[in-house]
Amino acid sequence: MPKYSMVIEYIGTNYAGSQIQPNQTTVQSEIEKALCTLIGESGLPQSKPAKLPRLIKTIFSGRTDAGVHALGQVVHFESEKPIVASKFLNSMNGLLPDDISVKSVSEVDEHFHAQLSARYRVYQYRIANRSQRSVWDGHSLLVREPLDLERMNKGLSYLIGEHDFTSFKSAKTENPAKDCIVYKAHCTKSGDFIIIEIAANRFLYNMVRTIVGTLLLIEHNKLEPEFMKEVLEAKDRTKAGPTISPDGLCLMEVGYSDFFEQQKNPH
Repeated sequence: MPKYSMVIEYIGTNYAGSQIQPNQTTVQSEIEKALCTLIGESGLPQSKPAKLPRLIKTIFSGRTDAGVHALGQVVHFESEKPIVASKFLNSMNGLLPDDISVKSVSEVDEHFHAQLSARYRVYQYRIANRSQRSVWDGHSLLVREPLDLERMNKGLSYLIGEHDFTSFKSAKTENPAKDCIVYKAHCTKSGDFIIIEIAANRFLYNMVRTIVGTLLLIEHNKLEPEFMKEVLEAKDRTKAGPTISPDGLCLMEVGYSDFFEQQKNPH
């Protein structure tokens, strides 16, 4: 059966995360509902007049928490019906809610797996750093106290490489994973906005939000940037900062080739 990959984007504010959960509205439930309407088949013999839609199951590249957004989430699914990209995109985006859209769709190799084939993910956290809020801030965290970009980048530099990220992992998760390879951890400033970007082979539950919370803890308390290294090496969640709001967090990209090679040849 042909396999297809979609790149989707969504504003996560109204959803209980990306993955299907009982009695909750999620991004995956909306995507699968639209796919079922568009290309679902009953699987019943042709002699049967009644046809019920066949559920189209999707696999996401990874889970995003409630309230987290995405510009480059990757999803794969199989379809018995051939897909024409232009018609598919128009139809899917007509069926989906306004806060979810499909950017592209393509047929992929039978061995492709949105989650298991991924080599890296890139997240951004957006901070509005000014004394007053603005109606144009969009999905960002307002921090009124001035932040020092140089100090923040120094703190982030300690995260680069392969480490045990237990200190930045939610205590609520049962997933035993703790090791990640961080390829990039850097922040930049554009006007009043600070954008923190982290690229890694994978991310633990609440990892980015806790890293940002620790950066803000360092700034608010005028701690040395080396405090980030101490927290990392402690392997103790109680040593890190708070898990801050999901609203400034966005999954920007999922990559299926080597991260550094991709940076050399972005196109």
